[in-house]
Amino acid sequence: MEQTAVSSREIKQASAAYPIHPLLQERWSPRAFADTPVEQAKLLSMLEAARWAPSGGNAQPWYFIVATKDDAEEYARLASCLNPFNGEWAVQAPVLILTVAQMVTSSGRKNGHAFHDVGLATQNLTIQATALGLHVHPMAGFSADSARTLYGIPDDYEPVTMLAVGYLGDPETLSEQRRQQELTPRTRRPLDEFVFSRTWGQASPIVK
Repeated sequence: MEQTAVSSREIKQASAAYPIHPLLQERWSPRAFADTPVEQAKLLSMLEAARWAPSGGNAQPWYFIVATKDDAEEYARLASCLNPFNGEWAVQAPVLILTVAQMVTSSGRKNGHAFHDVGLATQNLTIQATALGLHVHPMAGFSADSARTLYGIPDDYEPVTMLAVGYLGDPETLSEQRRQQELTPRTRRPLDEFVFSRTWGQASPIVK
């Protein structure tokens, strides 16, 4: 099992066109998680990293609902918000987190960058997890309505993503389709497809 985990980690390492930090190169979103619990100290370290994310006007519009398998009832409640596609594998993870954005500032103004800030906090959390030997898989496939009802989330707060968190597991525990996804190298669009200058769609000279 250990050899399989190492192999999948190597397969998923980003093939960067230019030098990037090793933590960014090693970060990826697995579906196979080990049943090893995540230590509380590491979980708190991840949340502390999220706390120090950049924030427009220092509004800090991020909130996290956390469930671990140490509390089976609470874990099952949060897991019930997942759609079947994600629920099939995500419940292997020992930790689930729901991220929530405060869409209205304390002064009553709409925060148009709330999702952006929650994304920054989530990335901080994710990179800290990578530094601690953990993996995070963000998911859009969940019912925001169910989460709102189950947790009494106010109307001016919006569920954003679900996160599965844990140690890397064995791809052989997955269905064949998910296993193939786990063992397929990661790809990204080249820079000249999304870095522009002068007009929309014209690749910037810096990436040519």
